[in-house]
Amino acid sequence: MGRGKIVIRRIDNATSRQVTFSKRRNGLLKKARELAILCDAEVGLMIFSSTGKLYDFASTRQLLGEELSGLTMKDLQNLENRLEISLKGVRMQKEQILTNEIEELNKKGSLIHQENIELYKKVNLLQEENKELQKKVNGSVNSNEANISPRTPFCISNGYDLHAPISLQLSQPMPQTNGTPETTVKLGLHLQ
Repeated sequence: MGRGKIVIRRIDNATSRQVTFSKRRNGLLKKARELAILCDAEVGLMIFSSTGKLYDFASTRQLLGEELSGLTMKDLQNLENRLEISLKGVRMQKEQILTNEIEELNKKGSLIHQENIELYKKVNLLQEENKELQKKVNGSVNSNEANISPRTPFCISNGYDLHAPISLQLSQPMPQTNGTPETTVKLGLHLQ
């Protein structure tokens, strides 16, 4: 019983993606070797992992600059042209990736800058509201002091000014004398 077809798309799970990369990379390198041997073909294979690691295969090892002594000037020129074309493709891809990353970072920087401006506005607004509340609180305290009448209705009067500030002071307890235990401590409260 054979395996079913799989959908060819990026694997989301990082571990599964790495395992699949390793298995398929090894299979691809094996097929490149077999093709070079079976068909007497020149095969060159370069694989870059997502981390930037290079895996390569060259049937004649000439793509890596090795074993060039038996080549004619025309062969060397062809090899150089192929390598330059490949190198241009790699550089273009690299530049595109860097350009995309720069654009993405610029967008993120712009968004962060905009958020910073919005937060700055909110902080300023809160500071203004705070100042207004302080003015209201200070203004209401001053107006309450100005609006107090000596005889406020619905108040109990016992001969003291009810709106005068009250200062309470605690006095030290009196020392016990002659062994007569007192069960209560007397505190002296003074009204001014």
